[in-house]
Amino acid sequence: MSSTFPHTRKSRLGYDVDEVEEFLEDARRAYTAERSDATLVSADTIRDTAFTMRKGGYSPTHVDAALERLEDAFAARERDRALAQAGDQVWYAQARSGAQAVLDRIVRPRGKRFRRVSIFTVGYSVREVDALTDRVAQYFQSGKPLSIDDVRTSAFRGQRGGYLEAQVDILLDAVTRVMLAVR
Repeated sequence: MSSTFPHTRKSRLGYDVDEVEEFLEDARRAYTAERSDATLVSADTIRDTAFTMRKGGYSPTHVDAALERLEDAFAARERDRALAQAGDQVWYAQARSGAQAVLDRIVRPRGKRFRRVSIFTVGYSVREVDALTDRVAQYFQSGKPLSIDDVRTSAFRGQRGGYLEAQVDILLDAVTRVMLAVR
C-alpha cells in the first residue's frame, strides 16, 4: 500500500490513491521536462484538479496542502520562464490587467457583484463573499495584507438566492493567479 500521504480511516472518504499517485507522477514529469514539453501540468491545472473520493483514501487535508505547494512551485517556474522570455514589463502588465479585471468585478455595489441564483436555489452567502471581495479590493488598491491562503481556503455558507458559485470560484481563481504572478 502506498504511503505518500496519510490515509483516512477505512470507513471515511479520502482521495483515490491511484488518481493522486498518477497525477503526482504527471506533475513530476512536467516539472522536470524541457520548456516545450511542460504543457501536461501547469499551476492552473493543479488548481483545477479534483480526485474521486474513496473510503480509506488519502487524507484530503494533506493532499490539498501538497497541491498548494506544488501549485506555488509551478507558478514560480512559469513566472521565471515568462519573465526570461517576455521581460518584466510584459509580465507585470499582464498581471496588472488580471488584477484590473478582478477589481472591475468587485468594486460593484455589495450584493450585486455576482449573478444571484433563484430564491429556490442555494448559492454562496452574499455577505460572506462580499466581505472577502472587500478584502481583495483593499489588497489590490492599497496593498492591505491578504495571504494567498486566505483566498485558497475561503469557504462560504450556503444561502437561498445567494451568489452563483461558479462565478465566485472563477474570480477567486483569477485572484490566486494574480497573487502568484506577483509574488
